[in-house]
Amino acid sequence: MTGFFNTTLGLSYGWSWFLATIIGILVIALPLMLAVAMIIYADRKIWAAMALRRGPNVVGPFGLLQSFADGLKVFLQETIVPSAANRGLFLLAPIITFTVALIVWAVVPFQPSVVLANINVGLLYVLAASSLGVYGIILAGWSSNSKYPFFSAIRAAAQMVSYEVAIGFVLISIVMWAGTFNLTGIVEAQKGLYGFINGFAFNPLLFPMSVVFLISSLAETQRAPFDLTEAESELVAGYQTEYSSMSFALYWLGEYANVLLMCTLNATLFWGGYLPPFDWAPLYFVPGIIWLFAKILFFFFVFSWIKATVPRYRYDQLMRLGWKVFLPLSLFWVFLVSGVLMFMRVGI
Repeated sequence: MTGFFNTTLGLSYGWSWFLATIIGILVIALPLMLAVAMIIYADRKIWAAMALRRGPNVVGPFGLLQSFADGLKVFLQETIVPSAANRGLFLLAPIITFTVALIVWAVVPFQPSVVLANINVGLLYVLAASSLGVYGIILAGWSSNSKYPFFSAIRAAAQMVSYEVAIGFVLISIVMWAGTFNLTGIVEAQKGLYGFINGFAFNPLLFPMSVVFLISSLAETQRAPFDLTEAESELVAGYQTEYSSMSFALYWLGEYANVLLMCTLNATLFWGGYLPPFDWAPLYFVPGIIWLFAKILFFFFVFSWIKATVPRYRYDQLMRLGWKVFLPLSLFWVFLVSGVLMFMRVGI
């Protein structure tokens, strides 16, 4: 696209690159916002089906416009800032959470050459950028000057840090096996396992890490059964208690954008990303983005299924799982994978 603006429209390379980047951002961000609205609807429909209810079914055909009606409602509401709150940080916190949820998508490969920023350290970028989301939550809890949001923010910080450590070691195993931090390279490294299948999850050595990553994804996004940050029985609505109107909506959008991102990372890192499930030539006629979307929707269904069926953990169980189970397991797996690779490449 940069070349098009440069040669056809006669713009300088700098302006051509700038316009191409802006268009690329909009092409990702606008469909993502639409997708977030629709997966909120899908989430509610899945919960309803599992509880033998109807779910949203009034606004629009089959209730498809319910999320947009909810969005219009919060947009028209008054933004209320508590009198004792730190006004600047109170309003900045949801903006940080929403922005961080969007910037990570810059390095996600939708097809072999369809990625906004195909950087060599894409996986490090994902880990660094997604870790910033905790700041939006901490600021929300502290700036509200209210006890329940503050307790929730402390819980969220401890929870996210705990499971990010395990996720980091899981990613080390993936990087060692693929030999690159580039997400497109990681996807391509999953091609042709055993000569006919695509995906690290089918590798017996890496399959346990795919399970650890999936469970850690639930904890990282504070989804059930790890939604202790919004436990209604003791924390009302958690760090969002004092928020209303669009500031509350930004948290809602950021939360679901993060859920979509974690579904995408599960599909990209372990299940072949944009590759078809089997390394069979006719399957490659289907565009890679279709395969990726199908895998994302599958993992989102799993997220909703778990939320509708699994009871909430106690907080001590949550932390024990992160520090006493996942951390030692993922650390041991780094040594195991490195040892196997050393043996395969060098020998005894």
